[in-house]
Amino acid sequence: MFSLLSSFVLFGALGLSSADQNLCQCQCSDNFFLFKEKYNKIYANSEEELYRRIVFNNNYNRIEEHNGNEENSFQLEMNQFGDLLSHEYHNKNTYYHLREQPIISTKVFVETDTDVVDEIDWRSQNAVTPVKNQGQCGSCWAFSTTGSLEGLNAIKTGKLVSFSEQQLMDCSKPEGDQSCNGGLMDYAFQYVIDSKGICTEEEYSYEGKDEDTCRVCDRVMTIAGFTDVDQNNEDALKQAVAQLPVSVAIQADKFEFQFYRSGVFTGNCGNPSSYQLDHGVLVVGYGTDNGQDYWIVKNSWGATWGDKGYIRLARNVEEKQGKCGIAMQPSFPVSE
Repeated sequence: MFSLLSSFVLFGALGLSSADQNLCQCQCSDNFFLFKEKYNKIYANSEEELYRRIVFNNNYNRIEEHNGNEENSFQLEMNQFGDLLSHEYHNKNTYYHLREQPIISTKVFVETDTDVVDEIDWRSQNAVTPVKNQGQCGSCWAFSTTGSLEGLNAIKTGKLVSFSEQQLMDCSKPEGDQSCNGGLMDYAFQYVIDSKGICTEEEYSYEGKDEDTCRVCDRVMTIAGFTDVDQNNEDALKQAVAQLPVSVAIQADKFEFQFYRSGVFTGNCGNPSSYQLDHGVLVVGYGTDNGQDYWIVKNSWGATWGDKGYIRLARNVEEKQGKCGIAMQPSFPVSE
């Protein structure tokens, strides 16, 4: 429960003076009202609403400050996470479980001397379904998994079919996944192998919550296995993405990622030497913009986040892990 004490504590944490507090409460009131309307925000009481307005105003001002700096290569924008502190948004919208050794895939995709195209976007080749929304459930891993399965199936059959995240959430617990409490794409791939296929989204629709029952459904796609891409190797990842969309994990808990809007993201994701991978997403292509290489990444936070649900992450960066750790734990399914 929120209280006035919570609000004053937050003022102090944000370094606001009493004069700033008064300004903060009135300067962005119209913007906060529009924000509440747009995202259908309803608060438990007036104290919680005050608290959330303070958070919103601070986020709004930080976004404006960032966008006013012409040196930044990317832009931010207010979105559905506007009334959340970074740790709150992170706790509600990520939950990838860092993969521990041993890696359960028996195959590793390594870089070869094979030339690949300079740029590719699988969206233009009808291999990527519309952006989905995991809601306030830590099921990002399931969306990353279905994304690469959907891509592989479309490339193989010429038909783009949306697959069921809820099936993976309900049924892959024996393989190690934990529904809304997190999971791994490799575990989900293993489930598809073990169960001899995955069902469509239409038949096994997304509920966004933990379910005790694994429902019966018609499996429409099977895989022979899955492959982990050579770790910390962006060239190997590029070669893999040239073949199909690839599941990856990144660190996504920082302010700039929370409010990303457009451009090539070169912002702060954390310490590259100790990235904490916390979010499963899908690489659907790569390219270059004014000399800046980038990855095209599909998120699962709906089309109101980012660039219509996507983010372009800087590619060929100095750190071997890749921007936000994108090259640390990539994997993809293998067809029969």
